[in-house]
Amino acid sequence: MKKILLIILIAIIVFPYTKVKAQVVDKKAIAIVDKLAAKMKSFATLKIDFSYTLENKQKKINQTKKGTIIIKGDKYSLNVAGQKIISDGKTTWTYIPDANEVQINSVNPSEDEGINLTKLLASYSKNFRPKLIREEKVGGVNTIVVDLVPLKTKAYFKVRLVIDKDKDQIISTEIFNKNESTFKYKVEKFIPNPKVTDADFTFKKSNYPANVEVNDMR
Repeated sequence: MKKILLIILIAIIVFPYTKVKAQVVDKKAIAIVDKLAAKMKSFATLKIDFSYTLENKQKKINQTKKGTIIIKGDKYSLNVAGQKIISDGKTTWTYIPDANEVQINSVNPSEDEGINLTKLLASYSKNFRPKLIREEKVGGVNTIVVDLVPLKTKAYFKVRLVIDKDKDQIISTEIFNKNESTFKYKVEKFIPNPKVTDADFTFKKSNYPANVEVNDMR
């Protein structure tokens, strides 16, 4: 479950773009993602309520869950399907309710940026080649569809961003895995600059069941 979360939201939620040999550089797509990244970076804090859907037609899987993420700089607090992951930028605490266990790990920068959307967008040019797919009006909203194609081999072959053109805001993100599974994250509510404190991004045992097991894996 954690591995799925780590490729999150991915971009629900800047940097010169490095040209990759033998790849076509889509300057318009780059400008769109750069603008989105700058907008996200402008918020001191961010809260997003989202729905997460896993679908695999071949295996007849279609599951939808709700979640919330709060971000402040390198810090984040993620809740989805009863699982909670919090990070102060250096340490990550993962609460697994089925096992009534909290796992403590040092932050893995490559995985952590998958959750922290500001960090993901800030480093996208090192990891993806953006491609503009189309612009269209959907339900009265002017949208832009951009695919992020990984520059290195991944378990997925593209991340599709649907962006509100007028608000410079993510509407949804869809991750296409090579095993024919798709992971879709749809923004239900977007709250810029909510009031949070650093205490929201640290582990307090008293906030969990009295018999919770704490497993330090650092």
